[in-house]
Amino acid sequence: MAIDPESLKARLHARLLELASEDRAAEGSTAPVELDQDAVGRLSRMDALQVQAMALAARDRRAAERRRIEAALVRLGTDDFGWCQICGEEIAETRLLNDPAVTHCIRCA
Repeated sequence: MAIDPESLKARLHARLLELASEDRAAEGSTAPVELDQDAVGRLSRMDALQVQAMALAARDRRAAERRRIEAALVRLGTDDFGWCQICGEEIAETRLLNDPAVTHCIRCA
């Protein structure tokens, strides 16, 4: 089975669009939490802080995934794609098909 680079590029670009959509959907979740105790009760404020922390963590995970995808798109245009960045061995096709942004073979992962 040969890997089609154009198919992988299309999948990576589609995932970038999904991440951008998720960013837009989560914009309100990272807003500062109101500290006025008259407006919001203590427990509600604690819940809001927890929701905000989870939204910020999710935003950071999306940013990290975006960087991995962008790096994979750059590697797709070079001879580095499909080779482990640690040991230099070829990454299994099934691994690349599962996650085209992967940078390590299964042994080094």
